[in-house]
Amino acid sequence: MESLYDVQQLLKQFGIYVYVGKRIYDIELMQIELKNLYESRVIERDTYMQGWHILKREHHIEESREGD
Repeated sequence: MESLYDVQQLLKQFGIYVYVGKRIYDIELMQIELKNLYESRVIERDTYMQGWHILKREHHIEESREGD
């Protein structure tokens, strides 16, 4: 996994579609869903960590954009 799209595709495999309408909120909801999958032992720790890092990076980018 390398991008936000990859995380979306991972969630999609489990029937999780996220669209709130504002990108930063979408990212936050994806973080929650990813954590739930990990805590339910549906995905491996490595997959969770990769996704978490991508979402963290994207969230930071969105915060920077909103700060302008």
